Amino acid sequence: MAGSSESSGRPPLFATEKPARVVAHAYRLFASTIFAGLLLIWVYRATHLPPRSSGARWWGWLGLSAAELWFGFYWVLTLSVRWSPVYRRAFPDRLTRRYKEEELPGVDIFVCTADPTLEPPMLVISTVLSVMAYDYPPEKLNIYLSDDAGSVTTLYALYEASEFAKHWIPFCKKYEVEPRSPAAYFVRADSPPDPCDPKEWCALKEMHKDLIDRVNSVVNSGKIPKTPECKVRGFTQWNEDTSYTDHPSIVQILIDGNKRKAADINGNALPTLVYMAREKRLQEHHHFKAGSLNALIRVSSVISNSPIIMNVDCDMYSNNSGSIRDALCFFLDEEQGQDIAFVQYPQNFENVAHDDIYGNPINTVNELDHPCLDGWGGMCYYGTGCFHRREALCGQIYSQDYKEDWTRVVRKTEEVDELERMARSLATCTYEHNTLWGIEKGVRYGCPLEDVITGLQIQCRGWKSVYYNPARKGFLGMAPTSLGQILVQHKRWTEGFLQISLSKYSPFLLGHKKIKLGLQMGYSVCGFWALNSFPTLYYVTIPSLFFLNGISLFPEMTSPWFVPFAYIVVAAYFCSLVESLQCGDTAVEWSNAQRMWLFRRISSYLLAAIDTLRRMLGISETGFALTAKVTDSETLDRYKKGMMEFGSFSLMFVIIATVALLNLACMVFGVARVLLHEGATGLGALFLQAVLCVLVVAINFPVYEGLFLRKDSGRLPASVSLVSFCIVLPLCILPTNMQT
Repeated sequence: MAGSSESSGRPPLFATEKPARVVAHAYRLFASTIFAGLLLIWVYRATHLPPRSSGARWWGWLGLSAAELWFGFYWVLTLSVRWSPVYRRAFPDRLTRRYKEEELPGVDIFVCTADPTLEPPMLVISTVLSVMAYDYPPEKLNIYLSDDAGSVTTLYALYEASEFAKHWIPFCKKYEVEPRSPAAYFVRADSPPDPCDPKEWCALKEMHKDLIDRVNSVVNSGKIPKTPECKVRGFTQWNEDTSYTDHPSIVQILIDGNKRKAADINGNALPTLVYMAREKRLQEHHHFKAGSLNALIRVSSVISNSPIIMNVDCDMYSNNSGSIRDALCFFLDEEQGQDIAFVQYPQNFENVAHDDIYGNPINTVNELDHPCLDGWGGMCYYGTGCFHRREALCGQIYSQDYKEDWTRVVRKTEEVDELERMARSLATCTYEHNTLWGIEKGVRYGCPLEDVITGLQIQCRGWKSVYYNPARKGFLGMAPTSLGQILVQHKRWTEGFLQISLSKYSPFLLGHKKIKLGLQMGYSVCGFWALNSFPTLYYVTIPSLFFLNGISLFPEMTSPWFVPFAYIVVAAYFCSLVESLQCGDTAVEWSNAQRMWLFRRISSYLLAAIDTLRRMLGISETGFALTAKVTDSETLDRYKKGMMEFGSFSLMFVIIATVALLNLACMVFGVARVLLHEGATGLGALFLQAVLCVLVVAINFPVYEGLFLRKDSGRLPASVSLVSFCIVLPLCILPTNMQT
């Protein structure tokens, strides 16, 4: 049988490759020199501690010593995501030869949306249409849309998508279209590409335009036309009392793939398409996206119950029609695939501008960091673009004798009405009471990063995970294009990672003797993001204030102790630049990434640490901030021109502006003081502080632009400027008596 588990003489379905030994040895030699430099800096701090009678200098010295100890410790952690990378190659052609189409496993695809305002219905159905058109047997493909808002306009949009799919899917397969999101495809193609028939292409484009007009008209008016109301029973379940936060469970099978009448215009089968809005009541906790995914797991179990589950965010469409077959190469490999729980694709974005002002570091993360986590046997689960083994996601513990029967056929004999009734009962808000859902089964509750902690739990049950980054990106999404959105998003991530690190689910506690130490360290790189905020904020403020007052905290240029400081700065940044360029970034994008690295540490990470502490003390509760997926045209135009978007008042902006203004004042008045009182030779003992101050000023140029030069609506508001000035002024005046 083509799907037999016998593997004698069969080539593998995927390969795992490591970089050349000379590259690994070179990096490890370089890392050793950095570590030696760190040791020398620590020795310098310990052996040159000023007397306590020196007052402020003694305290400043201790603070820098603590900061440098932390930076050294954190750098050792980061070695885990550079030390032992592996790269995966899938062989879908071998999969095709080994398995007949009818022997391939079923795949359930989950798409989640939560707010029709922040996630417009047209955005959602473009993603749905892209996954409906996968190069995979349609009778084995089941798409589920979870609408956590319970929005009738989203159901209407999905109904329209189900009708459009009858034309779109055969068109995609006939001409091997990529990407298979109609919105993305028609934006990229101004005219019919070869080998498309121009008449057919133009007709389909016009049909898509009509679809957009109809959906947007309903979104704007809030009124559903009568025609679909007659065909789709789900529309009758909304009334005047229904709201986003209070509604019954609704399950509607729009396309039943098991029925031959559900066919495209050529008479071929269509994938099953299901709409689900789980029940929400004001008095019941709904657990955000995690609760939505768990409801989908249960609902899908009575409709299709496929052994493979893939979930994707509503703004991240499929960019590669072969992604399912690629992922199955890992699961179905007889020798290497039995213990693989999930296959994680990287996140990539289609709207990132050239020389991105926000220096999105996604290329370096995807090309360097993630392969190293994979090398330790455990790529993180990032909540989107991930293929799961259903049994592993539902809590099964891996054992050596475990074997999956991929050839089993799942056929539901119940009629649609009965399936919908059964599914609705599994999507009520009380179903999970006194069960293991959200604890041992499904996606974990109680943390903003439900996806990461779920993946960690799965790995601690003995399963492995795989990171796969094909040449053609599997998924493309929308990156935030304003500074506020980016910082808020990173604050939420940082809070979640810190909560995990400080709980019983810490990788070092939960993963002890269950996963490799390198993987525990890899998780902790993100887990300790927030703790970087305090030493970073100290390092970009205190040395500058001491420079303003002529107090040295670093060795003179003529001292041999100057060398390790200079070497680490130059070597680390040069290595970072080389890595970034190798991953496809430009030098400008790299420099912008260094700016954002600073901004995140002194704002997002700092407030995440403070809020986590407040939560531990019972002062605040966990929340969830949904990132907007739409951007107004003026903001988008400024982003494309390389202008940083501020706009509204934010405590994060106050912190960033305060640090920028403080360093500008310290640089100007500090240099003036040295030149007026000591001459150019007076900079010798203060050289490193002067360089640090100048670098901070240079990196904050967009902030000064937003404070003083810009007049558009994206500038820093006057309220931020006022608060920052009020903080900086006394800081620059009070330290004049620091020297003793």
